[in-house]
Amino acid sequence: MSHPSVPREKLMRKCRQKAVEDKEATDMEDLFSEKETHKIRVSLLDWYDENQRDLPWRKRYSEDEKEKRAYEVWVSEIMLQQTRVQTVMEYYKRWMHKWPTIYDLAQASLEEVNEMWAGLGYYRRARFLLEGAKMVVEGKDGFPNQASSLMKVKGIGEYTAGAIASIAFNEVVPVVDGNVIRVLARLKAISANPKDRLTIKNFWKLAAQLVDPSRPGDFNQSLMELGATLCSVSKPSCSSCPVSSQCRAYSLFQENETNPVTDYPTKVVKAKPRSDFCCVCVLEILNQERNQSGGRFVLLKRPEEGLLAGLWEFPSVILDEEADSETRRDAIDVYLKETFHVEPKKTCTVVSRKELGEFVHIFTHIRRKIYVELLVLQLTEGDTDDDLFKDEAKENLTWKCVDSDVLSTMGLTSAVRKVYSMVEAHKQGLSVVAKVSSNRTAVSRKRRIS
Repeated sequence: MSHPSVPREKLMRKCRQKAVEDKEATDMEDLFSEKETHKIRVSLLDWYDENQRDLPWRKRYSEDEKEKRAYEVWVSEIMLQQTRVQTVMEYYKRWMHKWPTIYDLAQASLEEVNEMWAGLGYYRRARFLLEGAKMVVEGKDGFPNQASSLMKVKGIGEYTAGAIASIAFNEVVPVVDGNVIRVLARLKAISANPKDRLTIKNFWKLAAQLVDPSRPGDFNQSLMELGATLCSVSKPSCSSCPVSSQCRAYSLFQENETNPVTDYPTKVVKAKPRSDFCCVCVLEILNQERNQSGGRFVLLKRPEEGLLAGLWEFPSVILDEEADSETRRDAIDVYLKETFHVEPKKTCTVVSRKELGEFVHIFTHIRRKIYVELLVLQLTEGDTDDDLFKDEAKENLTWKCVDSDVLSTMGLTSAVRKVYSMVEAHKQGLSVVAKVSSNRTAVSRKRRIS
């Protein structure tokens, strides 16, 4: 008896959903009038000419240098994704000093690029930038100069393609990033979910309508600049905004102060990051033959795909749940035995083993609690680093031993650097104790002599 109603219920749900989508589409497609469009273009460009920030990737180039300009825009836009401008500036300068042209970058190795990128996070961006550069250089058509062709390059999406095409090649195409969405949502008082596919599509329509045909690159930058400075997330400076007279959200606020401008765009609840736990073992190898005060540290290269692909780290084990120190130590011992065929106290001498502490590191969708221990092993006389690790280990992973001075200059992720800083702090603490003891001994001797 209920079977005939099932299709009807589904149909009713589809109709209701379509009605909601049609309403949102109508709301979004309420485009700017010709008069509004003209006024917004003029006001924003005038404001931008007077107030744009002095950023290293905003140089002016001649018509013959468009490809160089395109390369610089590309690098800056990739770096700026989910990273603050102030953080990016120094990275950008170092990058351009090392690889001033796309041809220079195309000759780089992934390890060199990762080292230069270390600390910026989201390392896939760096890999795609390198792969994209190689793709362009190896191609027959030169640097793509239109958004449609730029999107065929590895790592270049619709936004980055629009930025490069409009800024470097003067193509009349829009850009839509988080700053632009915020400005447009407030200009039109758009309450639709800004993460929804249809909503995003219509933001692109609005942005395309506004692009100034004579200065598309400058206009797109002015729109992003407004969102990054005056039209901020929580404290917009509406009184200083060049387009406040065209802003519906500001108009609604003036009519009723219980409707703040910050209601737009609609807040979307972020998914809660999953939690996991990681045991990191900083493995230091001492060698009697080297006759050095410090040892060499074992580093592993992560797989070329997945989280932090191709980057170096200390040996570590991921746990699904929190565990006590004994369980963590057992997990590390099993890992060292299975991976390197190293068994503390059996295949080598344990000089010291110390838990250094813990900290929490946040990845995009992961909240990781990291436990750190320092394990110092002594090689038997005549053995080398290669003797410690059996041949089987080399076939399964890429590893190396490096001195502390090399380790301190490597391009490591912020989490790995934090782990190593804990090791340095621990060692400095030991040296301070030794120094204090040495000083006390010297003082007592001096007293006895006198």
